[in-house]
Amino acid sequence: MEFTSKRYGRSPFILIFIVIMLKMILFRHFVFQGIQAGQLLTDAAAVLSLLLLVEMITSAKWKGVVFGSLNALLSLLLFASTVYFSYYGTVPTYIALHGLDQVLQIRTSVDSIIQPLYYLFFADVAALAVLSVVNRVKGIRSEGRERIAKPSFTGIASILCVTVSGGYIWSGIAIPNEIVQAESLGFLDYQVAAAIKANKEKTALRSGSVEETAASADALQASYFDQAGDTASAGTPNYFGFAKGKNVIVVQLEAFQNFAINLSVDGQTVTPVLNQLAKESFYFPHVFQQIGQGNTSDAEFMSNTSIYPTGVIAMSTGYGDRVVPSLPRLLGEDGYESNTFHINDVTFWDRNRMYPALGFTAYYDKPAFENDHFNSFGASDEELYKVGLENLQALAKQNKPFYAQLVTTSSHHPFKVPSKLQRITMPDSLEGTQLGDYLTGLNYTDYALGTFIEGLKSSGLWENTVLVAYGDHSGLQTKDNDPAWVSEQLGIHYDGQISRFNIPLFVHVPGAEGKVVEQTGGQMDIMPTISNLLGISLKDKGYTAFGHDLLNITRNVVGMRYYLPTGSFFNNDILFVPGKGFEDGTAIDIRTKEPVADFSRYRDDYDYILELMKLSDDYVRLLPKRAP
Repeated sequence: MEFTSKRYGRSPFILIFIVIMLKMILFRHFVFQGIQAGQLLTDAAAVLSLLLLVEMITSAKWKGVVFGSLNALLSLLLFASTVYFSYYGTVPTYIALHGLDQVLQIRTSVDSIIQPLYYLFFADVAALAVLSVVNRVKGIRSEGRERIAKPSFTGIASILCVTVSGGYIWSGIAIPNEIVQAESLGFLDYQVAAAIKANKEKTALRSGSVEETAASADALQASYFDQAGDTASAGTPNYFGFAKGKNVIVVQLEAFQNFAINLSVDGQTVTPVLNQLAKESFYFPHVFQQIGQGNTSDAEFMSNTSIYPTGVIAMSTGYGDRVVPSLPRLLGEDGYESNTFHINDVTFWDRNRMYPALGFTAYYDKPAFENDHFNSFGASDEELYKVGLENLQALAKQNKPFYAQLVTTSSHHPFKVPSKLQRITMPDSLEGTQLGDYLTGLNYTDYALGTFIEGLKSSGLWENTVLVAYGDHSGLQTKDNDPAWVSEQLGIHYDGQISRFNIPLFVHVPGAEGKVVEQTGGQMDIMPTISNLLGISLKDKGYTAFGHDLLNITRNVVGMRYYLPTGSFFNNDILFVPGKGFEDGTAIDIRTKEPVADFSRYRDDYDYILELMKLSDDYVRLLPKRAP
């Protein structure tokens, strides 16, 4: 199976090409659940381009080593990308390699989604390694010639393959839907397309400015929305300054989906604390996640900044070196102390860079908590709240207003709660399932939040504090939880997209009556909503927000990407997901969860959200860097 000629000597070219193409087919099977002959041509052109380049520049002596190393590297990349897709639902680009060092921090979650079949990517690597050892023991040596292939036939073939690959890339690079683009271009050409796009963006930014981009964003939003639709008299927004001067606590609930609110299982209430909080607060049942590659850390970033994640890199990793306009900085102007609490090591997702970028006064991470070994992260939510409450009480005694962010972890995938701490019993049909474990995790998370609220009340902080609680992202993995099965088990209509991405948002304001706010929203809208309640005008402060105050809009368009393709959005009526573009997209009613056949009237929302997210990307990329 070796390529042999008098000119080039012996080469494993043909063998390696066949092996890599088999792996490309395997990758398409795992990720796209289908293999089309026409799409394999894109893979073949890309693979041949790469192999022919190696064939031309590598001497015969080293061809076996180089081709073998290349095969092993591609095997690893395809394996990692398959696992990545299983976890995130998107095909990673080379930029995602920035986040590989975070994998060990969530290895319990990653290990639980790896299927044994994924190791087929390494079957030949293992076999060739064994064969190589055997050959060395027997003293077998390859007798290749010490020549480098001359660019006659090989060079012409390489140019042809590169040209074909270039044509595929040119035809598919404008597709906004990353999944469709990756399927159309194939794994290798998709990486090239990502590099071309990144270079174009970098070039375009050289002539841009933060001020001009912010002005464009403000103008776009002002022209698209009537922000005065339901504000109070004399132009004052509803609830403006209602909580002026009060402390603010934001609790980010790990992997918390909204369907669990007011849910009972086998006669047991899953979230009794949050059910009561919903009655006493502004409760927003139609809010959706908008996170990117950074998952939980992206949710922290968005809720504090009202800036979209770029989707190509965790915001903490990509922009932790910037001065980011944020809620901590905004409140710092009014003398607030801003503390954030997370029981993991602060280097996880580069929070040691993100927190200074956001302007937090102080952070508390792993060393600040007693490790009660709740899960692989360490301390439980109860320990998180105990330490948080102690620090906030100390600030209150100093008469310092505070902004506190607490990031929970006890309901993290794979949702294992120690048996002695489980407070709910699953029926036999859910025992041992991911859904059963998930509900048990949410029930504990709800209980722990209740202990924190009781602590705030007993310490006298409750009546002087705005409490915000929201889910950071979805928890249930669709591949492990068929929506029809979930619906049957829980007696609800569970949709694999609407229900999965729907997170709860609660805003408890002392003195305000509880109210269910039906307005559609996203995590981008948290900062503007809090600012309004505190009597802070973002416009007057010169802050650019890409979200909106949910208490003062009558319609909204909320963009999402990464877990859905770029161009996806939620509005007051539907979730829209593009195909190659708008016309071949799909839409689902966010309330009935039924397909919407005619979505043509929402074309403006699609164009608007693409433009808004582009401006948000440009804005954050143009932000000034912090002093070292």
